Amino acid sequence: MNPAVQPWHDVTATAGERASALLGVLTLPEKLAQLGSYWERPANDSVQASDDGARYDSGGDVAPMQHAFDEARRPFSTAVRHGLGQLTRVFGTGPVAPHEGVAALNKAQEQIVASSRFGIPAIAHEECLTGFTAYGATVFPAAIAWGATFDPDLVRRMAASIGADMRSVGVHQGLSPLLDVVRDYRWGRVEETVGEDPYLVGVLGTAYVQGLQSAGIIATLKHFAGYPASKAGRNHAPVSIGPRELADVILVPFEMAVREGGARSVMNSYSDIDGLPAAASVELLTSTLRDRWGFEGTVVSDYWAVAFLDLMHRVTSDRAASGATALRAGIDVELPDADAYARLVPLVESGQLDETVVDRAALRVLTQKAELGLLDADWEPFPSTTDPTAISLDSPDNRRLAREVAEKAIVLVANDGTLPLDPAREQRVAVIGPTADQARSFLGCYSFPNHVMIHHSVDDLGVSVPSLVESVRHALPDASITYAQGVPVVEPDPSGIDAAVEAASEADVVVLAVGDIAALFGRGTSGEGCDAEDLRLPGLQGQLVDAVLGTGTPVVLVLITGRPYALGAYADRCAAIVQAFLPGEEGGTAIARVLTGAVNPSGHLPVGLPKLPGGQPYTYLAPTLGQHSDGISNLDPTPLFPFGHGLSYTTFSYDDLRLSSPTMPTDGEVTVSVRVTNTGQREGEDVVQLYLSDEVAQVTRPTRTLIGFGRVHLEPEASADLEFDVDAERTVFTGADLRRVVEPGHIILAAGHSSADLCVQAGMELTGPERIVDKPVLTTPVRVRVNTRS
Repeated sequence: MNPAVQPWHDVTATAGERASALLGVLTLPEKLAQLGSYWERPANDSVQASDDGARYDSGGDVAPMQHAFDEARRPFSTAVRHGLGQLTRVFGTGPVAPHEGVAALNKAQEQIVASSRFGIPAIAHEECLTGFTAYGATVFPAAIAWGATFDPDLVRRMAASIGADMRSVGVHQGLSPLLDVVRDYRWGRVEETVGEDPYLVGVLGTAYVQGLQSAGIIATLKHFAGYPASKAGRNHAPVSIGPRELADVILVPFEMAVREGGARSVMNSYSDIDGLPAAASVELLTSTLRDRWGFEGTVVSDYWAVAFLDLMHRVTSDRAASGATALRAGIDVELPDADAYARLVPLVESGQLDETVVDRAALRVLTQKAELGLLDADWEPFPSTTDPTAISLDSPDNRRLAREVAEKAIVLVANDGTLPLDPAREQRVAVIGPTADQARSFLGCYSFPNHVMIHHSVDDLGVSVPSLVESVRHALPDASITYAQGVPVVEPDPSGIDAAVEAASEADVVVLAVGDIAALFGRGTSGEGCDAEDLRLPGLQGQLVDAVLGTGTPVVLVLITGRPYALGAYADRCAAIVQAFLPGEEGGTAIARVLTGAVNPSGHLPVGLPKLPGGQPYTYLAPTLGQHSDGISNLDPTPLFPFGHGLSYTTFSYDDLRLSSPTMPTDGEVTVSVRVTNTGQREGEDVVQLYLSDEVAQVTRPTRTLIGFGRVHLEPEASADLEFDVDAERTVFTGADLRRVVEPGHIILAAGHSSADLCVQAGMELTGPERIVDKPVLTTPVRVRVNTRS
């Protein structure tokens, strides 16, 4: 058979037509082979510790219970004998240079093509949440930092850059972005989320999808769904949320990224929701995702999630039954290895599993391969015109972009005028704290240095990551800089506190850097499987902060963290507070530029900063009884600094909020305009936030919900008018009968600096009949018109 004349090679046909033609000639084992992957990874080794107190594996499990699944591993030649659907992390498993990764990928693809009767290559996937998770690739700020930018255009540019690097070495699919909405700050994966508001998560997550896919990389939405709502914030713990919270908070970003962003892949959540694992949920993976939202891409399993159905959830009796259950529910591809799906031939042959279910998944996989060009007769794994030894994954342009994201994400939380520090002044500055000289603290748990390199070296990061103390020395050339660690990030060693106190006592100002070091499964203080008992600073860092504040020297508290920590014990004694959420490889430079005023801070909190260390029962999206209720409970959940909060070295005022009409039909639209003015002495950027409050509804609703935002740059004394187009469907919620409803009644639209600082507002009436809306308008377009200074 001459493959050059086969219909699946016909580039004039649609991808679906080509895939159908190929599916029609595949045997059952060949179809199932397209639904699996192969992961070449090293054997387990030992654990070592670093001087920051975190534990690092030099080859340990990279996912929960990996050792249990290694028993099912097959030789590569066996895995590809009928072809192969995907290749797992050729670049992201070990420290390989780009040209070495390209050579390994080419070799694997050649073997796969040779083993397949019809020469079908595999889709190569990698992680990419903080940048391409490969040795020597740029480490961008963590997703929680994207949230602090409130800047979808910037996130789109960042994702396009990440995607371009991945495509340059032959990768096809990225396992990002994570669209989970924060529900409990103790959860270790808070750092991987965009924040606690579904609209913010959805807008920025959709921008990431658009950017990544513009570079030819399939974006993968995860984790679908419910993962962040686990009990007590424990990784993989059961989820017991109700259908309204699921629909109105958890699912919104996913729907936005599917309907608005055109996402081509979705990954299931490990969670079970009210007893039903997401991996077994037809309602989630088929009825909601495909039938309601119109998703046409592939659903891939989280690593070993299919096996979890029998191992952990215990809803199936064995691995083959797990495979049949997941496939029926709608999981098309089993990652990271073919295990359960490789055992399905007997179930099909015996009639226990209908072959049409296999065909359904295989057609989706083959359609994506056609869209990627993998079914073209002239396909090659790597462009022959490109020299892989010349590829740089950490280009100067990447680093500039990483710094821009970091700078726009840094939040000035509080300031008594101590900041900015004058770079021309001779002054004594004590830089203190464990994250001031620990470069890994800038990096997320899914960055290559913290995700992979810790299995090989605690010193080699693969990229240059200037520390904060280095950056401060550079930014304050005339200052006398001293450094003291004080305490490690984790290890309960107080022996350095006295030296830190001495350094602080002799200084004019202290830059006190505390926070996290990200890792996996308890090896750090933030990241997957690094859940927190409470929201106190890790280790003895709280003791260090108390001791340094006790010197009376002005203290600038710099938090380099993956989650918010409780600051009620310190905030009123600090001269300034700066929040930097895992700001990436350029984080030290970015923080120093904010401290010295080279950059005017413009980040806003994507999560609240709590006052008390106990687990918070609600984020800002709480109904009346979830807020502080004087006399009802002695506990006050009000955050110390609210969602959306952020200061600047200039000031902004709001006025002239107007509605295009005092009424809006339940099928209509209103334009909300508001004016913001820079009332300070220097240029700056502000994030104008628009919130909706529903005064009376058929079910309890949050007291306010973010429905729009716009970022604006203003010179001193300049103003801008922002116009938000608010469709009536932006008021939609899940009603008493669990249908989405637009309900007539009185609503309030308010704009301001944060969810708790709403400067201007106006009421309006929604009129007309109640409307049931299945696919509502999901976004609020905003236009910014900067006015000429008077």
